[in-house]
Amino acid sequence: MSTIRTVDPPPGASGAGGRKSARTRPRKPRGATGTKRTWRQALRRDWQLYSLAVLPLVFFAVFRYLPMIGNIIAFRRYHPGGSMFGDEWVGWRYFKLFWHDPSFWHVFTNTLVMGVLTLIVCFPMPIVLALLLNEVRSRKFKRLVQSVSYLPHFLSTVIVAGVVMQFLAADGPVNQALHHLGHKDILFIQQPGWFRSIYVSSELWQTVGWGTILYLAALTTIDDNLYEAARIDGANRWRQTWHVTLPGIRPTMVTLLILNIGTFMAVGFEKILLLYNPLTYPTADVVSTYLYRMGVVSNNFSYAAAIGLFESLIGLVLIVSANRISRRTVGTSLW
Repeated sequence: MSTIRTVDPPPGASGAGGRKSARTRPRKPRGATGTKRTWRQALRRDWQLYSLAVLPLVFFAVFRYLPMIGNIIAFRRYHPGGSMFGDEWVGWRYFKLFWHDPSFWHVFTNTLVMGVLTLIVCFPMPIVLALLLNEVRSRKFKRLVQSVSYLPHFLSTVIVAGVVMQFLAADGPVNQALHHLGHKDILFIQQPGWFRSIYVSSELWQTVGWGTILYLAALTTIDDNLYEAARIDGANRWRQTWHVTLPGIRPTMVTLLILNIGTFMAVGFEKILLLYNPLTYPTADVVSTYLYRMGVVSNNFSYAAAIGLFESLIGLVLIVSANRISRRTVGTSLW
């Protein structure tokens, strides 16, 4: 019984008609420009994902970018009931007014002091609380502390201000405790020297738990092998925290620090507006509350718009500078 032997044609051999076999034709590399998906193809393929960004984009366009057109009244004389964009071009007139206004520079100084105190106290405390909770081994106790610290964030600013005023009132719990200890009553809300401490303390109580969530999430991304290597090298808990934990959450820390610096000038408008009074203006009045009185109460909208534009430019300079410094020194930045 004879067997039939088949011989493969040599590379480059022609088939019928002198054409090369389809199997031996060279293929285009995957990286060729003809195979790249255009943005239209990506939109058709992932339109469900892109549709999730529609509402946020509309929100920012309507409530953030569209109102920027109103900054034109900082350069025009605006009167309520007149033209939407002002009646007369006045140039830098309103900027010169607040530049030579001593009361503006007083509230500007108060804003800087309040912002620095808030940043120094309220920024590191969530990090400390997250590190402490990370060392807790009892899950029940850890959940209890987390729940108690998170709750104030979900309270309205009006409720927080009301609680603070009730506690520090002349007949409130704090003054009653001082009275039982033999001390005189202290009018906390009416004394300018106490306002900054009251504001920073209430802000810390309201925000420290919520800020801890981000750092606890960042702590879960640290590789356990790094802790094991540190223990083998003889590092105690403090050295593990300093050389492993803190470098692991450094990108999160830097990002939040840059964002906090960007909102430095817009410190606590709602809470300060609810807590302050004419007696505490020397230490409590900030740029945002001054804008409210000048623009809404006094109907001087052009003057208030000029101050608001100046405040926004300072915030832009702060966040860009902080981002550049962070990128050069730490290697982490927002962009």
